[in-house]
Amino acid sequence: MLKLVIGNKNYSSWSMRPWLALRVNNIPFEEVFIPLYTNDKADKDRILSFSDSGKVPTLIDGHVTVWDSLAIIEYLAEKYPQAKLWPEDRARRAHARSISAEMHSGFMALRNECGMNLHRPIGAVDLSDDARANVARIQEIWSDCNRCNGKDGPFLFGTFGGADAMFAPVVHRFRTYAIEVEGEARHYFDAMMSLPAFQEWTRAGLAETLVIDRFETV
Repeated sequence: MLKLVIGNKNYSSWSMRPWLALRVNNIPFEEVFIPLYTNDKADKDRILSFSDSGKVPTLIDGHVTVWDSLAIIEYLAEKYPQAKLWPEDRARRAHARSISAEMHSGFMALRNECGMNLHRPIGAVDLSDDARANVARIQEIWSDCNRCNGKDGPFLFGTFGGADAMFAPVVHRFRTYAIEVEGEARHYFDAMMSLPAFQEWTRAGLAETLVIDRFETV
């Protein structure tokens, strides 16, 4: 059985991404939880025992080790083609990979100013111009996908796929920091919030009791 090594569900946006890709598609896996930022050498050593990167998430498939959220999603897409994590049409697949890569490497202002923290009471913060530009770009992506693919379903390319897994933590950030989502983008936001696997992750994150002070400053 696959093993997915993850961090705290309350905080670890990167862990959430491949976890959702697996859970939504009913792919069996063993979840290995290692608490992050505890300053406990044993915790760090446990992560290193799975991946030399020293980071989560990490996927273990027999003798194969894959780290980094997007790399894991790519691996799952190849191993489980029936899950259709990427669209079958070449142009749509290129679009899905492009926005996933943009999510993977971009939106740093929003990440820094609105860290993932499910426990945080819902409330707005003053965003920088760069963060507001990030918010606008994300909603532009969601709206564009809804216009192009909404007839096939409520997610970015109709049915849930790899791109949705990549954007899922942003949905939480928008909710937590009371960022208004309007128009066609709202259809996508509501669909993600209603997704059973998304709700399952959220419940588990809210049930966690470990507090990481460095993430409680916003």
